[in-house]
Amino acid sequence: MTLMDTLGAVIFGLALLHTFSAKFFEVLAHRHARHAGLFHLLGEVEVVFGFWAFVLVVVMALVSGSSAAVTYAESRQYTEPLFVFVVMVVAASRPILEIMGRVLRGMASFVPLPDALAMVWFGLAVVPLLGSLVTEPAAMTLAALILAPRIFRQGISEWLKYAALGVLFVNVSIGGTLTSYAAPPVLMVASAWQWDSAFMLASFGWKAAVAVLVNATIVTLLLRKQITGDGSTDEKHNQPVPLIVSLIHLAFLAGVILLAHHPVFFLGLFLFFMGYTQAYERHQNPLILKEGLLVGFFLAGLVVLGGMQQWWLQPIVSSLKPHILFFAALGLTAITDNAALTYLGSLIAGLSEQAKYLLVAGAVAGGGLTVIANAPNPAGVALLKRGFNDESISALGLLLGALPPTSVAALMFFI
Repeated sequence: MTLMDTLGAVIFGLALLHTFSAKFFEVLAHRHARHAGLFHLLGEVEVVFGFWAFVLVVVMALVSGSSAAVTYAESRQYTEPLFVFVVMVVAASRPILEIMGRVLRGMASFVPLPDALAMVWFGLAVVPLLGSLVTEPAAMTLAALILAPRIFRQGISEWLKYAALGVLFVNVSIGGTLTSYAAPPVLMVASAWQWDSAFMLASFGWKAAVAVLVNATIVTLLLRKQITGDGSTDEKHNQPVPLIVSLIHLAFLAGVILLAHHPVFFLGLFLFFMGYTQAYERHQNPLILKEGLLVGFFLAGLVVLGGMQQWWLQPIVSSLKPHILFFAALGLTAITDNAALTYLGSLIAGLSEQAKYLLVAGAVAGGGLTVIANAPNPAGVALLKRGFNDESISALGLLLGALPPTSVAALMFFI
């Protein structure tokens, strides 16, 4: 262990404390108008890890030299932050949201529930499971935009919002485990451990599906008395989006997903997408570029900070017995990021098949406990925080809201 390892762990700890106190800064912004801009900035959860990553690089330059700091920063892998940014923007475009809305409303007509309640259930159950096909970040974006005007708005009890947010985050985290490419923590080990989609469906997928349906059903029942009418505040447009435009947007989304591991290509495709939306601006809403960039900034900061934590994380993971490893992964995920945790596990030689399963099971089950636990969570926060008091999401509120659905997921995976 070097001095820089220690400082990296300390700075990471400060970033965690900042994350849990982000809502406090939003309260200060309302109380002290003179410095509201600064407090709003410090209260943006998406800014926290990027800010502290900058601090880490500056400290590294002072301790180890500027060359070492630049080398370290450039050695990190930023494909995931770039992908999440791109897929968020494309998935949230008006043509995709409209066609998804049509499909879900058509499905809702066959469900013995009021349409508004059925849409909430689909947003919490069907869309997270769809993440196994379109990737978890895309599923989070779609679900958040479908649910925002129906749940995360004025008139809904704050505790129910946190209960629904916890269910959404947990369901997205486990809903991507039906395949081997959609959930970041699974993707990190799939190649090393030779886990294909058939294995994932048989070992994880059906258990995840049961947990998702149970979680979504329970919180939808809790919400039933507070959801009236359609619950949608979507803008009304003079003309619907032509089907061909929606299909072209879906093709862009499919291309981005297929090229997810090749940033040069999916960024190039994204530039074509931007050009297309400008050419047919009448069929578009403003793209969520700001929200997407903030989420990308958050994840890039997590990549930089997380890279300095291997020295203490890996010995913990490698020294635990399988069943204890499950609960350790469940807890460590909340403060590290589940993909980073499973990646460290993939580096351990001689890990038993049982230990491999329990490590990944614990990592995905705990993916809804905090903002940093799963890569798509910052996207959900960015899109939903305006529906909460002070337009900020409390880390403690999220933790409490996520504990019940996390318990359901853990129970299913532990069977």
